[in-house]
Parts: sequence; C-alpha cells; structure tokens
Amino acid sequence: MPQVAITLAEGRTPAQIRDLLHEVHAAVLRTTDTRPEYIRVVVHEVPRTHWATGDVTLTELTAATTADEEQS
Repeated sequence: MPQVAITLAEGRTPAQIRDLLHEVHAAVLRTTDTRPEYIRVVVHEVPRTHWATGDVTLTELTAATTADEEQS
C-alpha cells in the first residue's frame, strides 16, 4: 500500500493542492502495481514562519526579496 507524504510551505490554493494530490496519485498508480484505493497521499502545509533555509524563514526571505525589488 503506497503512502506518499508531501510537505509544502503554506500558501497554495485548495485547487492547487487538489491538483497536486491528483497528479501524485496518478503517477503512483501508473508506476506501481497497486489498486487505486490503496494509494495514500498526504499533504502537510507548514507555516512560512516555521520553515527556514540557511537560518532565514520563508517569511523573512519573501520580505527581503520584496524590499530588494522595491529598491530597484
């Protein structure tokens, strides 16, 4: 029974999440020998303030990028 866990920073629309679930399900179904009802796909959305890369949160990164663009 395949189980796929996806972790994303929050901010996608429900339609985007639904499309992602559909496409991942389709890929697993196409590439494994399993029944559709046995495929599990879970999306975990993480607040942008709780996700850091290089000790900078995604919120801080977005703010810095926006500030740089405004100065240009």
